[in-house]
Amino acid sequence: MSTLPAPLDRLPLPIIGSPLFIISNPRLVIAQCTAGVLGSMPALNARPAEQLDEWLAEITEALAAWNRDHPDQPAAPFAVNQIVHKSNPRLEHDMELCVKYKVPVIITSLGAREDINAAAHGYGGVVLHDIINDRFARKAIEKGADGLVAVAAGAGGHAGTKSPFALVQEIRRWFDGPLALSGCIATGGAVLAAQAMGADFAYIGSAFIATEEARASEAYKQAIVDGSSDDIVYSSLFTGVHGNYLAPSIRAAGLDPDHLPEGDPSTMNFHSGADKKAWKDIWGCGQGIGAVDRVRPAAEFIAQLRREYQQARARLLG
Repeated sequence: MSTLPAPLDRLPLPIIGSPLFIISNPRLVIAQCTAGVLGSMPALNARPAEQLDEWLAEITEALAAWNRDHPDQPAAPFAVNQIVHKSNPRLEHDMELCVKYKVPVIITSLGAREDINAAAHGYGGVVLHDIINDRFARKAIEKGADGLVAVAAGAGGHAGTKSPFALVQEIRRWFDGPLALSGCIATGGAVLAAQAMGADFAYIGSAFIATEEARASEAYKQAIVDGSSDDIVYSSLFTGVHGNYLAPSIRAAGLDPDHLPEGDPSTMNFHSGADKKAWKDIWGCGQGIGAVDRVRPAAEFIAQLRREYQQARARLLG
């Protein structure tokens, strides 16, 4: 594993809660951080744009209060996800607010920009960039990212097709910085497995949708509880970029999940052919949901991850 920069060097658990489009909000982020997981949210979840100022104030104040009241159990830091793509007209505005609040970790997606990395570094922030292959990983580090999120096959939302074994080993041949692994991780044993492969952190998203704090519909949460890897469909139709989605939501939109046309990668289209919005009506989800058996508070789920992680370590150490 890597020698990690602050604040990544003091996480109570080696877990990052991935930013869930539409779903992540301050309530979920605060619950994740106070339970020992680095919580995150997309900047674009705050709508209108002015709401992001309020959300960042709420999170920073809540975590500072927690740390004052729990000096022996400090909260994990938090992260904001920035979509670095020409389709995002809010990038500069949202990044200015991240600088204002000195957001500890910035997670960049769908492109890498040196000026965004420099803005975070200007106040001591750390930048992680999510990638689906080794070529994109190299480009991200060349442009100044501090670390990487390796989005392997089976991850929820926009995901790649590489085996986590292949992706991590290729990156670790040349990169010894912070590395998180995303893809089907929903148990403490899987967290330890990610570390055994060479990652520093497990990057968990879909399982957090089925928590009480998540801003998802009850139907969405229940579909995750009821579903398995057989219910995940990989398609580019809904945004122009390949991603993993729940088949029941595709059927509800009047589409056949087994016969979907390709999307247009040049437009970053966020609507399906049935005029249903990706993420809101077409539900993103990864293949690891077979481990999710109920909707519960995020802290309860994280406590289970902690127990399972410790038990897995104990088994391996004999």
